[in-house]
Amino acid sequence: MNITAFIFLFTGICLNAAAQLFLKAGTNAVGVISLTPQNWFATGIKLVSQLPILAGLACYAISLIVWIIGLSRVDVTIAYPMLSLGYIISAVGAWYFLGEAVSLQRLLAIAIIIVGVALLARS
Repeated sequence: MNITAFIFLFTGICLNAAAQLFLKAGTNAVGVISLTPQNWFATGIKLVSQLPILAGLACYAISLIVWIIGLSRVDVTIAYPMLSLGYIISAVGAWYFLGEAVSLQRLLAIAIIIVGVALLARS
């Protein structure tokens, strides 16, 4: 994999992780969502009026375009497993921006993911 392909893939992964963090920030502002036949429309309006949710949707749209460009340059057997880097980015972002706990077990799992992606990238 060349550096250009890696940049496209990594940018797509980062945008995907950012989308998750924005969506979570938006749902934190809304609270627990309980859909019923009576409130589904009002709940939908409340969700799409949250700027973090709109930012998350925009990140998803851009990440899709960037990911497609990356896939045009790399085998899917290399690219798709690299999506696991998103777990690392999301966990760190959730800890830093959202105040979520990152336990020792989660850190160990992240370390295993890093080793797996490094092995994959070298293959």
